[in-house]
This record gives sequence, C-alpha cells and structure tokens, in this order.
Amino acid sequence: MRRARGTDGSLLPSLPWTLASLALALAPHVPYLPVWILAAFVGCGAWRYSIERRRAPIPSAWFRGALALACFLGVLFTYMSISGVGPGSALLSIMASLKILETRRRRDQFVLLFIAVFLVMASLLREQYLWSLPYLVVALIFILTAWLRISSEPSESIRRSFGTAARMIGYAAPIAIAMWIFFPRVATPFWAVPIDTSSGTSGLSDTMSPGDISSLSMSNAVAFRVRFDGAVPAPRDRYWRGLVLHRFDGRRWTGSDPGRRSVEDQLEVSGEPVRYQVTMEPTRQQYLFALDMPYTWQADRGYMGRFQELARVLPVDQRFAYSVESYTEYKADAGMPRYFRNWFIDLPEGRNPRTARLAREMFAANGSTGGYIDAVLSMFHEQEFYYTLQPPALGADPIDKFLFDTRQGFCEHYASAFTVMMRAAGIPARVVLGYQGGELNPFDDYLIVRQSDAHAWSEVWFDGAGWVRVDPTAAVAPERIEVGFTDSLFDGLGAEWGLAAPSLLLHRMRLYWDSLNARWNDWILGYGPDKQNQFMRFLGMDDPTWRRMFLTLICACIALVLLVSGFLMLRYRPPKPDRAARLYAKFVHKTGVQPKTGETPLAFAERVNGHSRLPEDTVDAVTSAYLDARYGTAPLEALRQLETQVAAIR
Repeated sequence: MRRARGTDGSLLPSLPWTLASLALALAPHVPYLPVWILAAFVGCGAWRYSIERRRAPIPSAWFRGALALACFLGVLFTYMSISGVGPGSALLSIMASLKILETRRRRDQFVLLFIAVFLVMASLLREQYLWSLPYLVVALIFILTAWLRISSEPSESIRRSFGTAARMIGYAAPIAIAMWIFFPRVATPFWAVPIDTSSGTSGLSDTMSPGDISSLSMSNAVAFRVRFDGAVPAPRDRYWRGLVLHRFDGRRWTGSDPGRRSVEDQLEVSGEPVRYQVTMEPTRQQYLFALDMPYTWQADRGYMGRFQELARVLPVDQRFAYSVESYTEYKADAGMPRYFRNWFIDLPEGRNPRTARLAREMFAANGSTGGYIDAVLSMFHEQEFYYTLQPPALGADPIDKFLFDTRQGFCEHYASAFTVMMRAAGIPARVVLGYQGGELNPFDDYLIVRQSDAHAWSEVWFDGAGWVRVDPTAAVAPERIEVGFTDSLFDGLGAEWGLAAPSLLLHRMRLYWDSLNARWNDWILGYGPDKQNQFMRFLGMDDPTWRRMFLTLICACIALVLLVSGFLMLRYRPPKPDRAARLYAKFVHKTGVQPKTGETPLAFAERVNGHSRLPEDTVDAVTSAYLDARYGTAPLEALRQLETQVAAIR
C-alpha cells in the first residue's frame, strides 16, 4: 500500500516550537558554519511550515535522498573531511535541516528535539565561555518547553510549560553538580579535542616580515593571562619570550622547528627566580610564552628548544595552563662553538647593500662590539626615526628603504634592521618574537597580555656572556617599553602611533568581565585532578582515590535523589481534608455504606436512603448542610449545622 504524503495541519501549533528550538541550538555554531548551511536551514524550515499551513504533501523520498546526498558532498568538499568538531557540527546541522522536511507526526518532532540537544552540547566542544552555562540552561529549558508543548493539551498555558521545564532542570541540577564535583577527573578532559575551525590564534607565526606585528596591535584579544606567586615585574622587564627567528632572505625572517635541547647545556642562571602560572589561549602552534628566561616549568609535554624556546610536543589547540620559573639574570649559550655562530651572521648576497655598507662603516669607526651597538641605538634615538603602527610600504630591499628613506616603523622594523646591521658587521644576532608588557587587572590581581602587546626584539651574542637582549624599539619609543602599550593609549601617546584610546569606563568594564572569565577558566574549566584533590582534602578526604571518589559520588547521588523525591512528595501530596470533609466522612462511616468512585453527595444520599439504618430526613439534612458548607453563601453557619447534625447521629 502506498504511503500518503499529505499533511493534515495537526503539527501547525507545535511546529514553530520545534523550529525555534533548532534555531536556538544552531546559534553558537553560526560563526563557524558555511552560509549555504544556514540558508538551507532557513529554507527547509520555511518550506515545511508552508506545507503544513497549505495541507500540501511533503517532498518525495527520492527528492529528499538526492538532497541529503548533495548536502553530504557539500560538507565533504567544504571541509575536505567529515570528522572533527567543525565538519561534524556542519553535518549534524544540515541533516537536522533536512529532517524538518520529513516530519509527519509528533514522533518526528521529538527526534528533532533530540538533535537540538546534541547541537547544544556540540557547541561546548568548540569552546566553553562564561556565557556557555546560562546559554546551556536557557536552551535546555526552551527545548523541554517545546517538548511539553508538543504533548500537552491545547488549554495548557505557555507559562505553565516553561515553569514545568525549569523545575525539571532544577531537580536534575544537584545531581549534575555532584557528578561534576566527585567524578574522578582525568588530566585531559574529554571535551579537549583539537578544534579545526577555531578562529582563536596567537597571531604570531614562525615568520616575520614588515607589517606583521603592527597589524596585531589593532587587536584587543587576549593572548594569555599570568598569575605571579610574588611581586609583578615592572613593565620594562615583562619580555614574554616566544620563538626565535634566525634565517633572513632579505625581506622575511623565518625560524625552524624547536628541536629538543637540555636546559643545563645552554643556560646558566643566577639571582632569585620569578614564579608564575600562565593560562594561554589557543594558538595551534607548539610555542609557549614565558618570561625571559624560562628555566623550569610544569607543562604537559613541554620542553626547551635549542634556541631557548619553550615549546610543546602537541600544538596548543585548546586553552592551556602551565607553571614556569624564570630567571632575569642568565647566560645563554655562553660557550657557543664558532661553526654554530655562522648561523647567526648569515645574510643573503646582494640584498640591502646600503645597510651592509653603513654597518661596516659604523663598526670600523667604533672598533668594538659594545661601542658599535651603542652607536646604532644612538642613531635610532637621535636621528629622525618614528614609531608608528601605520608605516609606509617597503620595496624589494625593505631594510634599505626603512633606514634611508621612510624611517617610520613598528617594533619588527627596528628589530629586523638592527639585527641585519649586527650581522653585516659580523656580530651574531637573531630576532625574538613574543610579547612585551601586559596590563594588571585590578579586580583579580593578574596580568593580561593581549595581541596588542605583540613585540619583536633582538639578541646579540657576546663571547663569555652569551645571548644578550637588545631592544631597539626602546631607543625610538621608550614609553612603549617603560609604560606598556595599553597604558600608553590612555596617556595620549597612542595618538602619535595612529591609535585612539578607548573609553576608560568601557575599558574597566572589559577588565571586570575578563576577571570573571579568568575565574571561570580557573575554577570551572580548570577543575582537573589537582584542583579536585585539593577540594576533596578541604572536605576531609585525605586520600582521594578513585574508589573513594566513586563511593562518595554514589552516596551523594542517592542522598540527592532521596532529597528531591521527598521534596516532590511534599509538593504534590494531596491536601489535608478540611473540617467539612472530615465531618462528612464521619457521616459516611455511620451510614455503613461505601461510596462509589466519583459519586456525588446527592447521588450517595439517594443510594443510602432505603439501604441504611439512618432516617431519610437525617441523611438529607446532613447532605444539605455539607453542600451549603462547601458551596453555599454562608459556609460558617452551614458548618455549625453540619457539626450538629453529625453529632446527633447515634
């Protein structure tokens, strides 16, 4: 028998709730989905609603199958894969859109609501922001409300459905919180999977050419947050070392993979260490940022590279926290072999000839490495060089163009030009990329390092002293180093660089919001094995083993289930009989006749008369007094008459 394709309009009241639930579930995925998937969802939803209103037939199975295949291939060609958070979310979204076209009964709508719940949870795989929790609660309440509206009577109010859904979430919340607290944690959470569609990157790559870092200074995004165990270093000492670039092709600097190397073989440290914890945003790179110079660290699969770079075996695809101990007094590669130094004096032949000629002349005039470095820094400071975020374009020989023509640039211009001048004079030098400065959040006493703090500086090698940091930007714009980038904006210096200071009120509101996000990251997203063990010891569990944790979890869940069950029993217990009901029940007992289910007092009185030892006038008088006490205009007087009539029965 051929299946009917027509609709009867029975889903018209509940279909908008289903479509709204799917739209709410798709909302967090919108920035990551292709436009054609969003257009398909809107088109399928509007088409299905139009079909239900016109009582038209739904599309044929052949058409729906061909459309599903086309959309599957569209996802495959868009992402070149169907696995991962990005392709998986896109595939689930487009299949949910196509599922709308084959909804025939309420059961199909329930399936769509199940898919909506999966989409809500899938958004947590991409990121768990502070607003994720309220969104999760609101979305689940709305989806449960839609579920209730599908199965409820038409007379039930929307407000009552929302209330019922909210109570269901409230009843489940204590058990969910108990499982989150007591379930044994693992070092890497189950949701910490690589995000192939994430837009959150550090902005720094393993290459640098003029203009790369100046574009980052327009970004207010957070790169990482730092909590110090002691005093916070001054802004001029906050050099956050990232990666080292040692190859130069005449225009662009590049680095190499951070191969492993023993810390003891390359560093000699002295003085007091600086201890701190870093919470780093996703970069999709191996490099970790640390205060110059890191010596010891606690980072999952972290190691020291051969150029004193702190790195990790796996790319940082999720927010990553680690602890570091740095020394500001150090010697790096103090005894570097001569053949190794050749890496750091290499320059391409025939490129930037005017810079090479100037470097040789200045070195010959000074006669020593220290004097030559001071002369180059004095040139940047005393001559008409300008610090700007909007430098003019440079040609094929950018160093020559910058030093002799434009003389306007950002930190990468000065670091690149300084390093080339060192190499042209035969002095080993290299470029270091990282961040400089950071803003102290007054609401929670931690440092915020933003993309606008991205910085480049140089390192020069001295025999016996090793690599020494030299920042030529400090010779041109010392306020950038001494005060910090953010504070410079509010001091009015940013206007000279091409930036306008934001509103101070909005900035403080942003800092407060960031402090809330930092606490969310530390105590919620960062609730790992260490914090769980610490909390268990606070609760009195000295040895929080897996067995004890599971037993505690089971006991807590049983206690909460009993508590919620008891609350529900108290909430929905039948009301106590009032005095009129108790007197009438006493009268029924004296009649010796058992009332039937749903039998009214008048019907019971008719049945009792003739089948009871009580006189008919007594039965009628008691029944009349009960009805007057229950529904009459003078209930108190009727209640006294009822009490008198029942008491008179012997």
